[in-house]
Amino acid sequence: MGQNWQPDRLGDGYRALTLELGEDDEGPVTATLVSYTPEPPPPPSLTGRIRERLARLRAPVEPAPVNAVVYIHGWADYFFHTELARFWAGRGVAFYAVDLRKYGRSLRPGQSEGFITDLSDYDADIEAALAAVEADIRESRGTQTPVRLTLMAHSTGGLIASLWAHRHPGRIAALILNSPWLELRGSSLARNAAAGLLEPLARTRPKTRLKIPELDFYWRSLSAEADGEWELDPVWKPPGSWPVRAGWITAVLAGHAKVARGLDITCPVLVMASARSTIGATWNETMKSTDSVLDVNLMVQRALLLGPVVTVLRFDGALHDVMLSAKPVRRLAYDRLGKWAATYLPGQHGR
Repeated sequence: MGQNWQPDRLGDGYRALTLELGEDDEGPVTATLVSYTPEPPPPPSLTGRIRERLARLRAPVEPAPVNAVVYIHGWADYFFHTELARFWAGRGVAFYAVDLRKYGRSLRPGQSEGFITDLSDYDADIEAALAAVEADIRESRGTQTPVRLTLMAHSTGGLIASLWAHRHPGRIAALILNSPWLELRGSSLARNAAAGLLEPLARTRPKTRLKIPELDFYWRSLSAEADGEWELDPVWKPPGSWPVRAGWITAVLAGHAKVARGLDITCPVLVMASARSTIGATWNETMKSTDSVLDVNLMVQRALLLGPVVTVLRFDGALHDVMLSAKPVRRLAYDRLGKWAATYLPGQHGR
C-alpha cells in the first residue's frame, strides 16, 4: 500500500507526507516530510530513444544506487528553500525535507512551539522520515534500489542531526551542516553556568518561558517585508522567534556539552558558515551580510570535534542561513557545495 502523499503549499513538484509519531501531553504528535520532484524533461528524439535502449541493454542487472538528501530546518523555522531543492534535483539527487514535530507544517493548535526536553526524542522524527524516503524511492524505482542517504541541517537542526549521526554510525553517507548551533554564545563556562541555573526549573516546570529579549534582526535580514528577499510564514517563522522555554534550552545545552566532549561521526561532514558574526542588542547594517545569531568562530572550533573527516567552508557576506544569503554569496556557496558533493557523494551527474 502506497504512502498518502498530498500536494504541498510550495506548489508544482512538491508533495507532503504526514508522519504519525504517537502522542505526548499536548496530544497527537507528527512530523511532515516534503518531497520535490521537478517536471520531467521532454521525451527524447528517435536517436535519443535508441541511445537509451542501448544504454539499458548495457546496464548492469542490479539497480544503480540513488542519492537522497533530507534537509532539517533550524529553530522557529520550516522548509521553504525551493532553490536548495532545485540545486539537488539538478544534480540527480532525490530531495526531501522534514518539518520536525511542533514546527512548520507539523505544528498543531495548542502545542508549545518547538518544545522538547531531550533532543534524542527527534530520533523518531528522523527515522520515520528516512524510512519514508527509502520507501518512496523504492516504490518508484524498484524495491531492490539501494538508497544512499545524506542529512543536511541548519542551526539547531545541525545540532540535532550531529547528535543523531553520532548515535547511528553507518546510517548516512554524509552530513552537511549549514551554520550548526554547536555551542552557546560565549564559552563552555557560560553554558555550564546557564545549565546549572536552569536545571531545577527545567525539571519542575519545563514549559516556563524565559524572559529573553525578542530581537528581529535575523528576520529583518531575511524577510522581503524588510531588508531580505524571502517570503516567510509569520506563524512558522515569526519576526521575534518563539518563546524560549526552560526545558527546551536545557536540552540544547546538554547537546552542546556532548559536542564539546567530542563526537565520533564516521561519515564525511561538511560545515558551511559565514566568515563573520555581528552580535548585538541594536540593529547594525552589517547584520545584512554576517551571522547575527551565532558566534561563527566558536562554531568552527566545535565543528572540528564532530569526527575525523570534517570540511569547513566559510563565506564572506553570508547570513546565519548561508543558503538564504545575497545571490552572489549563494552562487558561490552552491558552487562549493557541488564540488564537495562530487567528491563525497559519488554517482551524481552535477550540472
